[in-house]
Amino acid sequence: MDFALTQEQDMIVKTVRDFVENEIYPHEQLVERSGTVPREVAESLKQKVRDLGFYACNFPEEVGGAGLSHVDITLVERELGRGSMALTHFFGRPQNILMACVGDQRERYLFPAVRGEKMDALAMTEPDAGSDVRGMKCQAVRSGDDWIVNGSKHFISGAEHADFFIVFVATGVDDSPYGPKKRITCFLVDRGTPGFEIRDGYNSVSHRGYKNYTLYFDSCRLPKEQVLGEVDGGFRVMNEWLYATRLTVAAFCVGRARRCFDYALNYAAERRQFGQPIAKFQGVSFQIADMITEIDAADWLTLAAAWRLDQGLPANREIASAKLYASEMLARVTDRTLQIFGGMGLMDDFPIERFWRDARVERIWDGTSEIQRHIISRDLFRPMGA
Repeated sequence: MDFALTQEQDMIVKTVRDFVENEIYPHEQLVERSGTVPREVAESLKQKVRDLGFYACNFPEEVGGAGLSHVDITLVERELGRGSMALTHFFGRPQNILMACVGDQRERYLFPAVRGEKMDALAMTEPDAGSDVRGMKCQAVRSGDDWIVNGSKHFISGAEHADFFIVFVATGVDDSPYGPKKRITCFLVDRGTPGFEIRDGYNSVSHRGYKNYTLYFDSCRLPKEQVLGEVDGGFRVMNEWLYATRLTVAAFCVGRARRCFDYALNYAAERRQFGQPIAKFQGVSFQIADMITEIDAADWLTLAAAWRLDQGLPANREIASAKLYASEMLARVTDRTLQIFGGMGLMDDFPIERFWRDARVERIWDGTSEIQRHIISRDLFRPMGA
């Protein structure tokens, strides 16, 4: 077993980390206090990423991406996790689901997204349909060759910068042994489409500047060419392309935890109480030991899941385990770091309180911890017929 990174992977890590430290960190306080990313900053970041050759690095070379492996991309996401999500959003990783584009969709959506000419946003969650995706009420009905969409979506991240949206809606109902089962279809919806409105969402304590929005569809007419994948095939598209986003969350959590840990380590070595550094006290030093152990464990769990994807091996359970453990690990690391900082940890003189607030949402989005445990346990029990 070889746990070493290749020379190319070492270069990827160094390049992305340097970018985050030099181009992201300087803008974090502005974004945190204003709650927004100035357009000129966003465009500057996008251009610098293009110059580095990393824009759409999560796409294969045949469509203009960098052709990185799953492990490579996980390393990129891990380093981006160190920075403000509102800013690293412009590092430019379009949704991989766009690989399902066919024909003219590739020219209108896929290639412009890969080139950084257009940005996308994913719309799935609704007020009454979070973990229960099939509970969605936003629906589309046929009207000749078109579809008429009515309903709403919320918690839609990145909508203010998106040129088009990848929207999942209900398009029918099937009977099943467990009751009615909704069919889901994915649509590509352009900003400015008649009957489609984007409104401000909620004020979140996590990831300020990475805003969420609400989408409203009022008899929004979409031609059949806007269907991504097959009609009623939304779950197939979702399962093929979106499950790896949980791996992205895991990698982000590892990167953020390492940045937080660096603060804890240095503060414990420098802060003096009772005539000596607080690192001398086991109440602090043992917490430091636990933190780095858990961070390393989450890191290897995440990279191992990415490696399985590269080998073409089943990885659904492993990805769920990585997301579950890394997100809960980040909660513990940020909380312990705040405790080590004491009262100063809650002051905005340090970013610790921000890390602590931001960490809370990681156990919720892209599948709650409970959903991850369901995926893991179902994978274990299914072969046993239980």
